[in-house]
Amino acid sequence: MSDCISIRRDGRCATIELARPPLNILDLDLLADLDAGLAELAADSELQLVLLRGGGERAFSAGVSVQDHTPDKLDRMLASFHGTIRRLRSLDALSVALVDGHCLGGGLELATACDLVLASERSRFALPEIKLGCFPPVALAQYPSRIGLGRTLDLVLTGRGFDAAEALRLGLIDECVPAGELAGRAAALAAAVTAHSAAVTRLAVRAGRAGAARPFDAALAEGERIYLRELAATADMAEGLAAFGDKREPVWRHR
Repeated sequence: MSDCISIRRDGRCATIELARPPLNILDLDLLADLDAGLAELAADSELQLVLLRGGGERAFSAGVSVQDHTPDKLDRMLASFHGTIRRLRSLDALSVALVDGHCLGGGLELATACDLVLASERSRFALPEIKLGCFPPVALAQYPSRIGLGRTLDLVLTGRGFDAAEALRLGLIDECVPAGELAGRAAALAAAVTAHSAAVTRLAVRAGRAGAARPFDAALAEGERIYLRELAATADMAEGLAAFGDKREPVWRHR
């Protein structure tokens, strides 16, 4: 698609690779291409899974370009980065970050904007912005509800590095896999998700995000609305119930 990212499609799964090794720095050009790529994928109603990974062998991403923090670029950099994060979080498809190597600053914020984060044991993490006289707005907006305010401020105010085992304990990643097994784990996850109806999985993702973002009563009300007004209208819900009654495998139409 561009010099900054590549997108590969495999059925109802798409893989986005940040193509700026060795560190996959998130500069304005890469962010523009990533935002455009996500917009293109968002228009595909049958897409179920988006895998996001870093190119090369050293890093998922070492963060947003320091050179784009100059006064003449700062407004544009924040708008571009935060707009890309918002677009990623609004995808109907399940988003999964595949982290192998360094995942720092804005790179960590980008990874944890995905629904799931799978990381290799060799991965290293940090929010080092404080060392440059900055702070990470996305992390401070998202992490207190995810890992608690105290743990968030510890990571932000010290800028310390931590390994994948600690990231898993904190709840910043969802799974830690042995080095060399990340691609296989991602392939297994993709096969498991795409075996089901795209229409149903996308609605389940939407309901799950409502659960993460709202108090219980409001989240349940939104889940009920999605179930009754959107899920019940799909051909695949009718097919799944009919197949169960007929004791056969469902034939998904993905709508």
